[in-house]
Amino acid sequence: MKKLVLLFLMLNFTAYGQQSKSKKAIIVLTYDDALASQLDIAIPQLDAAHLKGTFFLMGNINQITIPRWRAVSKNGHELANHTLYHPCLMSSVKGNPANNSANYTVYTMLREIAEMNNLLYAVDGVMSHTYAYPCTEIAVGGVNYVDSLRKSGLVKYARIGGGPDAVITDFKNLDPLQVPSWGVAADSINGDGLIAFVKKAQQKGGLGIFMFHGVGGDYLTTPALAHQQLLNYLQQHRDEVEVMTFQQAMDSLMGAKNN
Repeated sequence: MKKLVLLFLMLNFTAYGQQSKSKKAIIVLTYDDALASQLDIAIPQLDAAHLKGTFFLMGNINQITIPRWRAVSKNGHELANHTLYHPCLMSSVKGNPANNSANYTVYTMLREIAEMNNLLYAVDGVMSHTYAYPCTEIAVGGVNYVDSLRKSGLVKYARIGGGPDAVITDFKNLDPLQVPSWGVAADSINGDGLIAFVKKAQQKGGLGIFMFHGVGGDYLTTPALAHQQLLNYLQQHRDEVEVMTFQQAMDSLMGAKNN
């Protein structure tokens, strides 16, 4: 009888240990520019897979799309700040000359971020929002504004760019206002290529952040099938990979870092 009780306790302990194992990797799915294909394709795919994403919105949201974005927020996705007018260097990206970041000052950039925070609050009722640097540029008018943004208190976390090897493992030295991500830009990218990035995060036990734009349409397009294949993989590996919003992931990592 004692042997049976001991065996029962050992089985229970083993089962508890298996349930208590932490996730091996964190994946964050982010989407820039408030594009129609995100509302029409990416979000329905995410919802069907019961996964949440982070959507970096701009001032191009309007009377038609704002109710849709509000519903996206209510469904558990994160709405985040990508500035009002997406200023970038005209030497690297074609756009409205009025939004040439070479002509911005640090003050005008921070003001634009603050105003976008107000617009986002009107949409989702959330007090604080994360941020993504337009065109992954951390300077305006030739001046780096990361430290000014830090001192302003406008945002706690900000995403920069990176490549397909940008899996974060050094959390101790991670700057929360310069968090690397992989900008998925190739029209020819397939599901295997996206999944390979997740596998790198799994192998390293790290954080991997995707930066998407169009999904099945618009520009810098990731094919809808490739996006769906990625979500399928994440669903199938829930025990090994935890999908979080950018805010959730950074709150979790920074909390662990400070303890």
